Amino acid sequence: MRMSLLNVERARIGVRRLTALRSRTLVLVLVAATGAVLGGQRFLRLEVEGDSMRPTLLPGDRVLVVRTAHLRPGQLAAVRDPRDRRRVVVKRVAAGSAVSGWRVLGDNPAHSTDSRVFGAVAHDLVVGRVFYRYHPPERAGRPGPGR
Repeated sequence: MRMSLLNVERARIGVRRLTALRSRTLVLVLVAATGAVLGGQRFLRLEVEGDSMRPTLLPGDRVLVVRTAHLRPGQLAAVRDPRDRRRVVVKRVAAGSAVSGWRVLGDNPAHSTDSRVFGAVAHDLVVGRVFYRYHPPERAGRPGPGR
């Protein structure tokens, strides 16, 4: 029996979707297992609020942050707001160092409160580096470079 080209293409699409689903599921399982093994001390989960990181991160996106103070320009960082240390914000590292402090900026400047408002962020206010978006599932993966 011969399959029509349409049926062959449908089968290929189904295999690609299944492979993508398996990959996302595996990543989530590995992240959960790693978090369980480490007692949640090394990773932090955050939910994005506001439009300051559009188009890279959207309101409702959920991200994983690895706790580290080692940052490089271009990376996404979770930092404590110097004006209210209970508040954690996600911004892109523009420049700086552990000695001089980190200059962080939102990808959407018109809607971002960042180093242009509160100055450089001190080393002790760095929570970590955003390395993975796990929700919503259709946007799961490493956040893009933004600008």
